[in-house]
Amino acid sequence: MSAADRCSTCCAPGRNPARTRGPPARAAGGRARRHHPDRARHPRRPNRFTKQAGNHGGTRYPQLRLLALVACGTRTLIDAVFGPTTAGETTYAPRLLPSLRTGMILLADHDFAAQRLLADIAATGAEVLVQLKNGRRMPVLARFPDGSYLSTLGDLRVRVIDCEITVTTSARKPTSLYRLATTLLDHQHHPAAELTTLYHQRWEIETAYLELKSTILGGRVLRARTPEGIDQEIYALVVVYQLLRTAMADATSTQPGTDPDRAGFSIAWQTARDQIILAAGIIADTVIDLAGTIGRHVLADLLPQRRPRVSPRIVKRAISKYQARGPRIDRTSYKATTGIEISTPAGP
Repeated sequence: MSAADRCSTCCAPGRNPARTRGPPARAAGGRARRHHPDRARHPRRPNRFTKQAGNHGGTRYPQLRLLALVACGTRTLIDAVFGPTTAGETTYAPRLLPSLRTGMILLADHDFAAQRLLADIAATGAEVLVQLKNGRRMPVLARFPDGSYLSTLGDLRVRVIDCEITVTTSARKPTSLYRLATTLLDHQHHPAAELTTLYHQRWEIETAYLELKSTILGGRVLRARTPEGIDQEIYALVVVYQLLRTAMADATSTQPGTDPDRAGFSIAWQTARDQIILAAGIIADTVIDLAGTIGRHVLADLLPQRRPRVSPRIVKRAISKYQARGPRIDRTSYKATTGIEISTPAGP
């Protein structure tokens, strides 16, 4: 899922990456996190985190599911919940709803397009922009000049956008069909093309998960020996992430016009770690300025402006040799040009 504010509370000051003519954007989604099976067991209590089954023996480690709501502009956490993988994302999602409010837009993929869940989200006062499966039948109640049309999901009135997105690179030109539904019914204030562009911001949640799992954890499994310890470790993980993201957002806000995307998370992480290793501020009568130190390092080495790029989604380490694509996998990131064409559904 993703969420966006009509005010700039979803984006750092001076930046509005997902502004239509109203709201900007935030994101949320779910991921599984592994922990060591032997370290998570206790002889007197069962482990509530289980391994996932599979055709090739299942996962090696027990897993937990983490669902988060993230601001797309700054990638700061709004809320997060977690628990066993025996419950799905739509089971955990209602626990995030108290963090939604009027003035937000929630961006969600098709796994969250359940009628009851969308109705509950809309009841919070937040708007919704969700992807639907292309084969889902939607009644056409009225057509709008921008190519979208009025429809319903259960009792919830929505506007549906069918679009064709073409990504052109020097190597290929793939085209994909997308169907989006939104509670933003005013096509004049929220044109279909702008909402389609806005939906791309949902991918900010994927970057947040990458920073949690790869940058902070370094790809390692969790180390706690008990379920309670795992809870504590997850809370520590998201607290550290939030502190770093807050320091980065505060730093970029001191330079008007600086895109928060240019703040390097690895730089912030390494700076904070170095301060701890050097025992900075431990000696008496010294000034502790951890957030300021992180901010100065971030601003001193800003990343270049984000470029539109694409990279193929592939299985890096296939469980089965029959699923592997061989040694000639193209892992190149290409500069890309994206074209959006709004489709008009057939029918009266």
